[in-house]
Amino acid sequence: MIYKHRILAPKLQRMIQQFSVVIISGSRQVGKSTLLRNELSGWDSVVFDPAIDVGNARQDPDLFLNNHPPPLILDEIQYAPELVGAIKRRVDLARSGGHFNNPSANGDVGLYVLTGSQQWSVLKSASESLAGRAAFLDMEGFCLAEIAEAGAEDHWLHRYLTAPEQFVAEPSKRLGLTRTVNEQLWRGLLPAADTLERTTIPEFYNAYLRTCIERDVRLLTDLADWQQFRRFVQLAAALTAQEINHSQLGRDIGMTPQTAQRWLATLRGTFQWFETPAFHGNTIKKISGKPKGYLADTGLACSLQRISSASTLSGHPLTGALFETAVAGEIRKLSATLPTPPNIYHWRSHSGAEVDLLLERDGTFYPMEIKLSTRPSRQDTRGITSFRARYPHLNIAPGLVIAPVERVEQLSENDYCLPWDSV
Repeated sequence: MIYKHRILAPKLQRMIQQFSVVIISGSRQVGKSTLLRNELSGWDSVVFDPAIDVGNARQDPDLFLNNHPPPLILDEIQYAPELVGAIKRRVDLARSGGHFNNPSANGDVGLYVLTGSQQWSVLKSASESLAGRAAFLDMEGFCLAEIAEAGAEDHWLHRYLTAPEQFVAEPSKRLGLTRTVNEQLWRGLLPAADTLERTTIPEFYNAYLRTCIERDVRLLTDLADWQQFRRFVQLAAALTAQEINHSQLGRDIGMTPQTAQRWLATLRGTFQWFETPAFHGNTIKKISGKPKGYLADTGLACSLQRISSASTLSGHPLTGALFETAVAGEIRKLSATLPTPPNIYHWRSHSGAEVDLLLERDGTFYPMEIKLSTRPSRQDTRGITSFRARYPHLNIAPGLVIAPVERVEQLSENDYCLPWDSV
């Protein structure tokens, strides 16, 4: 398989130069191991397994680390949690000028890279034990620039957040994707699905659900009814890009709101579900309100909803939500490359006006609407206009309506449409 350069690679290299430990987290099949194999080809690498104590790492972590001096990649670290404490001791020793068979030219930085496919347990322990010693990098599936192999060192989101008025005045630049919007949504954005034949895509996602998601879920929680959990994941896919009502979510398939909350937390813990908090003008209330939830990958959502081909997405009631899910994921992925990522919210007034995504950085707010329309109009900026009227004291940048359009065009006095495949 041909390696497609990942836009997080430069950030990974910067982190290795500054921190003793870098922890890369993300769901299975997003390309963590492939990234490291190509970007850190000279490093020793060990992949852990839940059933086998590889190299006696769990039984004798110090001896294991003696046998594997840094620089070292420890893949799927959640299967060898005993190593975390031993790594902390060695990092502290290196910082104090001690010696533990370390041939690294970087001294006490760039010693270990850990990867994990769960947010809980070991990664939580690592974040606490390695505080001040480790940097964290969250990784998702491909962004559009990676699929197009176009590079994204100075991507559109960075330019928009840096100089929004100048950005909307720039000539349009697009990636030149070869797939239609519907085909990209149906295929999804996991690297392993990018090169598969269309006829193989449904089997891939069926296997992904069985071998990846269920395997990780078993490690996080004790589920007696796997059929019910599968129904729950199917329902979550149907509700992607909507505000989360736990009471309604549980009631739809006959479970308590508490169980629905716990199972959503399990999906978050395996990086299959992301949430965007609601924005409130009162800083204290920023964390209140209903969050909006997104299934991590549109290809998985299509598989769970039994959408058999890209062509059947035309006119499907879920297509608009899938497009919003893909664009929200694109914003997260591009944000992750920035030294200072923005806060990401959604906004909805009591009267029903809403802004799909609201980014905040350096005291400025960047409103975005997401529309699956080739001809967005002023009407599509009504939510952004309502937000400006509701918060006249805020510094609000020109708003964007992100859509499958050909070029940047002005829709209202302050708002513009932007191609979803912009460079």
